[in-house]
Amino acid sequence: MKQGMTMSEAIAGHKKSKAGLAELSGLKEAKEAPEHRLSPLEEQVVQGLEEKASKAGMEVCVRAVASGDTAERAQATLANMLNAFAEYNVYEYGNSFKKTVPRSKTRLVSGFIERVFDERMRGVFNAEEMASLWHLPLPWTETPNIQWLTARRGPAPVNVPGPSEGDIELGYNLYRGSRTPVWMKLEDRERHMYLIGKSGSGKTATIAQLAVQDIRHGHGLAVVDPHGDLIEELLGNIPPERVDDVIHFDPADVERPMGLNMLEYDERYPEQKTFVVGEMLKVFDKLYDLKATGGPMFEQYMRNAMILVMDDPASGSTLMEIPRVLADEEFRAYKLSKCKTQVVKDFWEKEAQKAGGEASLANMVPYITSKLTPFIANDVMRPIISQQQSAFNVRQAMDENKILLINLSKGKIGDLNAELLGLVLVSKIQMAALSRADMAESARKDFMLYIDEFQNFVTDSVATILSEARKYKLDLVIAHQYIGQLVKNNNTLIKDAVFGNVGTMLVSRIGPEDVETFEKIFAPTFNGFDLMNSDKLTWYCKMIVDNSQATPFTLNFHFAPRGNRERMEQMKQLSRLRYGRDRELVEAELQERSQIGGGFGMGEY
Repeated sequence: MKQGMTMSEAIAGHKKSKAGLAELSGLKEAKEAPEHRLSPLEEQVVQGLEEKASKAGMEVCVRAVASGDTAERAQATLANMLNAFAEYNVYEYGNSFKKTVPRSKTRLVSGFIERVFDERMRGVFNAEEMASLWHLPLPWTETPNIQWLTARRGPAPVNVPGPSEGDIELGYNLYRGSRTPVWMKLEDRERHMYLIGKSGSGKTATIAQLAVQDIRHGHGLAVVDPHGDLIEELLGNIPPERVDDVIHFDPADVERPMGLNMLEYDERYPEQKTFVVGEMLKVFDKLYDLKATGGPMFEQYMRNAMILVMDDPASGSTLMEIPRVLADEEFRAYKLSKCKTQVVKDFWEKEAQKAGGEASLANMVPYITSKLTPFIANDVMRPIISQQQSAFNVRQAMDENKILLINLSKGKIGDLNAELLGLVLVSKIQMAALSRADMAESARKDFMLYIDEFQNFVTDSVATILSEARKYKLDLVIAHQYIGQLVKNNNTLIKDAVFGNVGTMLVSRIGPEDVETFEKIFAPTFNGFDLMNSDKLTWYCKMIVDNSQATPFTLNFHFAPRGNRERMEQMKQLSRLRYGRDRELVEAELQERSQIGGGFGMGEY
């Protein structure tokens, strides 16, 4: 065509000449037809031919086969399919499809099934034309009835434990239609489990189904819930044989409050006194940021006040006595007469009473008591923290496989109260675990500690729990939403402790800020896009198996059975009657204790 032929001549392969009598007689040569000038349409044809020839070509056989419940339904389906090819037939000089109905439909169907190439029905397609006929679905292609995979899936490793050797079922791996149950050994649970994901990604549901299994397997466990719904679900799943093991700590029950003495310790372990004092200072640092609002003088006065009241539990050793020992000179003198720690006695008699200026006792009293007033003046908290003896012994609960359910619903008791109680209870569980050093390792029973939104309930001592609690059979399952919750005032101690010690990680729908951290952990199996776009009810799991790190894989989890509401109410009533005390009795004891020390020096003590 570029040489002057028409399209029909180019297809025929030669140019026609003007034939006359002279040509027929052979007297003179035939004259060639004048050179054909391409029209604009023909120029487009030439351009289209060049574009097609510039790409790799393939011989293609296209078959269209339809089936249906009836012949009419099949014919209608086939007609709809063929109509889709009509868009390729609108260009007069371009390629087009022509429908051909074979004589033998059996041959057509068998050729379709066996993918036989029919030489008689072949056509030449280049790669671009092939892609316009058939292509893999892409995320931005609006194609109905396609189930999109938003993120990659990975198969479970071959060494993942099954039901015969596992202690608890984490869920199941679904990969290419194959469903593999995923269990976890008890020894691997001692290396702790870490769940992270946005709100609604399934953290609480996963904790619920794991805790229900622990309850049914007879394990001892503690669950710290900042919302309350998880605890109620677990209460409804308590089997009859474990009714007597349940301890339901509910601060919102103001009629029968359960006691929690924050300064209580076991006198058989004197080192616990130092631990309790140190933890209480960390608790107040977590609540009030003492580096900015406290300083060394606050710590000095607070530490000596706590040790002073703890030296004589008979006259009261709760948070209620701290303001009294600071502000009431007679009560302080009474406590000093019972004090067994000479250093503390010297501080109050030789330093505190003689200090002047900003460090004077008179100036420090309102400064310290202002941080205690939100709790001791609170009608919900006061009956709990003012009881001299706690309602339950955490060490005993651990050794006897009790079920300790801690309901810290922020909607009922407030954020600050929930955080204080959670911090103290987690510290008590840690202290109880460390006290197991007095028993043989073989005699220690595994105790599971579940903490939802755990960044609210841990101090820097979580590093000790994660690194050492394994030896004392305290197995952690901790969950929260994003890494930034673990960093406060550029202090990365908690974050480093988590990522340096946790054995099994479950990640689902994290934010872009956390991608860089977890992409390194899950690469090359999964990338940041997968971690941010995981399917619902799906975790990306990096699991420890036999103390070895397994290849990351995707994990789907089951929902815990729906709790029985009647059973839940029965468990609440049984626990409050067994461990709670009437509010009037608690207030009367507090009033009686407040008279101790009054008139010291006049012979009344």
